Order: sequence, then structure tokens, then C-alpha cells
Amino acid sequence: MRLSLRPIAFAILLAGTAGGASAADLMQAYELARQSDPVLAAAESERLITGEGVVQNRARLLPQISGSANLTDSRIRGVDGYDRDRSYGLSLSQSLYDHGNYTALRASKLRDEQAAFGLKAESDNLLVRVADAYFNVLTAIETLASSRAEERSVKRQLDQAEKRLEVGLAPITDVHEARARYDSARANAIAATTALEDAREALAEITGERLDGLRGLSPDFKPENTDSRSADEWVAIANESNPTLRAAELALAAAERDIGTARAGHLPSLSASASIGDNAGWQNEYPGGPNTSGGGSSVGISLSVPLYAGGAVQSGVRQAVYGRDIAADRLEQQRRAVERLTRNAQRSLSAGEAEVEARRLSVVSAQAAYEASEAGLEVGTRTIVDVLISQQALFQAQREYARARHAFLVNTLRLKQAAGTISLEDLQAVNAVLVADAEAALADFEGAQ
Repeated sequence: MRLSLRPIAFAILLAGTAGGASAADLMQAYELARQSDPVLAAAESERLITGEGVVQNRARLLPQISGSANLTDSRIRGVDGYDRDRSYGLSLSQSLYDHGNYTALRASKLRDEQAAFGLKAESDNLLVRVADAYFNVLTAIETLASSRAEERSVKRQLDQAEKRLEVGLAPITDVHEARARYDSARANAIAATTALEDAREALAEITGERLDGLRGLSPDFKPENTDSRSADEWVAIANESNPTLRAAELALAAAERDIGTARAGHLPSLSASASIGDNAGWQNEYPGGPNTSGGGSSVGISLSVPLYAGGAVQSGVRQAVYGRDIAADRLEQQRRAVERLTRNAQRSLSAGEAEVEARRLSVVSAQAAYEASEAGLEVGTRTIVDVLISQQALFQAQREYARARHAFLVNTLRLKQAAGTISLEDLQAVNAVLVADAEAALADFEGAQ
């Protein structure tokens, strides 16, 4: 009996029958995530918040205008009636020089740019998170497909072992061994079902809704790594382009400005002011005009020289220096992390093509080994244990083959993310290799049964 398995086609069957709707692809998942992912939405809001800091710090350099109006009635004990006072005025102030205002504005602009790179990093991360979650679902689908096929196949072996026992052609140990393998296969299928549901929920967590009928890879798909750049070249690109690293550099530059802002507490400040106002007063409810009236305008320049603030300025400077040191350490840590991630992604991608081919060949070899062991069982040169072991190896090889193909595609995105060069076109290129017609793959699977 030849065991013919098409886990990829069966995986598409599982995905296609789960939802009953048209197949969803990677780009559809990304578009949903782009609209509803809370992580990206929070990053966008943080970018807007930081931008308002620039407006607020710039406002300190612009004229400040305020108006006032007062109406007061006062009564004196033992005296009939009351006195009334009325006043109104308009004042304008303008900072002519305050060093802290300028350094604070520069720092806020740097942090605004930092937030922009942070948003870019989160946008890049969304591309990889969606792809990773999407292919995790496909891997879980194929794992479940393989587990169910293994369960059915082992059940057939158990049935055959029981029949052989009945006619005296097999010992009872064969039945026990087959039953043990069958129980294990059933447990694996149950676990694979749970894992698939968890993978679907993980994707829904990003997209905001459950996606069924996912498109998968063609059984004939063979990944190819066409990039010949070395790890050192990719690291050099990452040092220039990685948005998280650029954000850390800008955080350090802003922290440097914060030191200047703190030191400005020692420096004099100069401001100008102008005001105009009018006032009037009535005594004892005087029915005519006011008893007193006045008004006028004023213009002045004020110089403020800080002399002593109880040590608060020196403490603020030390605090800003500590903050700068933290930013410098975080930058160094981020630089090391980017280099590690870039090198690891480059190594994974370089080895990925060879791994996928090796996994494919292992499936071929495992299939041949299984067929040989089953033929040996028929002529008495192999035991059912041999068949079950080779059968298990075949299914495991198929699962690893599916995992390796999916991991290769995600690693192409991870490398470009680490280098800071990932774009929507890269996700579209991955999406282009997904099978467009799930029904054709399903028919192919059914014809192989």
C-alpha cells in the first residue's frame, strides 16, 4: 500500500473549508492590520503627541497677550450703600532672550523627529508581524493536516495488525505497538488543532478580525535567495538606515539639548512688556459719573538674573546629564542589537535556501524508506514497528519541510527590516508566491487519495 500525502494541498483544504468565504491573502491581512492594529495606532498617536511639544515650546518664543476685566462691589459695616470699582486692561509680553527656551525647542524638534522614526520602525514591524502571524497559521494548518493524515494512516496499520493477529500472522506485541502509536497520533492531532486555533487568534489580534481560507504556497514552490551581500554589508546598511537605531541617535541628541536647558537656569533672561488699562470708582452708589477714574499705558524691558535657587538648578543639570548617559547607553545597546539581528537574519536567509532543499530531499528519502519498510512487512523482512517508525519519520519530514519554506519567506522580510530597507513592495513580492486558486490545489489533493 503506497502512502500518498500532499500536506500543502490538504492545508489549503483546511484553510478553505474553515470559513466558506473567498480565500484571503497576505496583503488583505496587512490592509486589515494597517487599519486596526492597536500597536501601530498607539505609535501614530505618540507621534502626534510629540509633534505638539514642538508647538508648545515654540509658543514660548512668541508674544503672549492677555486681557483682564474686574468689577467689584464692596460694603462697609454700618454704612448704607456700597462702593463699586471697575477696571480693564490689555497686556503684552515678549521674551527677547531666554536660552532655555531655544534649547527646549531644539530638543522638542529632535524628539519629534525621533517619534517619526519610531513610527517608521513600528510600521516596518507591522509588515513582519503580519507575515509572521500569517505563515504561523499556514504552518499550523499543515501541521494539523499532517497530524490528521498520520492518525488515519496509523489507524490503518492498527487495523491490519489486529487482522494479522486474528489469523496468527502477527504477535500481540504488534497490536500493542500500533495502538500506542495510534493513541500518540490522536493526541498530536488534538494538540495541533489547538495550536491552529491559537495561531488564528494571534493573527486576528493584529488584523482585528478572524481570517479563514488563507492562501498558501504551491507544492512546487522553491525559494531562491538572489542577494549576494555579506553580513558586514547588511550591517553597514542597517547602521545607516535602521529606524530604531536612528530614533535612539535622536534621543541622545535631544538629551544633550536637555542639559543646555537645565544649565540655562544659571543664565539671565530678557523680556519686554506693554500694557494699557482703564479704571473707575463709585462711592455710596453715586448716581452720576464715577467719583474717580484713571487709566494709562506702560512699556518696559525686564532683565532677570538668577542668583540662587536652593541648589535646584545644579540638581537639574546633574539630572539631565544622567538622562544623557542613559540615552547614550541605550543607543549603544540598540546598535549592538541591530547588528546581532541583522547578522542572524542574514545567516538564516543564506542557509534557508539550502535548508529548504535539504528538507525536500528528506521527504523524498522518508517516502522511499516508508515504502520499502511497508513492502518488507508484506514479505516478512520488516516488522510493523519498522513501518510505524518510518511512517512517523515521513510525516515529521513533511512538517519540517513546510516550516522551512514559510520561515524562509519571513526571514527575507526580517533581514530587510533589520537593515531598515523593508517596504510594502517586499510584502507584495512574498504575497505573489501564494497560490491563487485553492480549489485547484484541493482537487489535486483529492485526486492523490
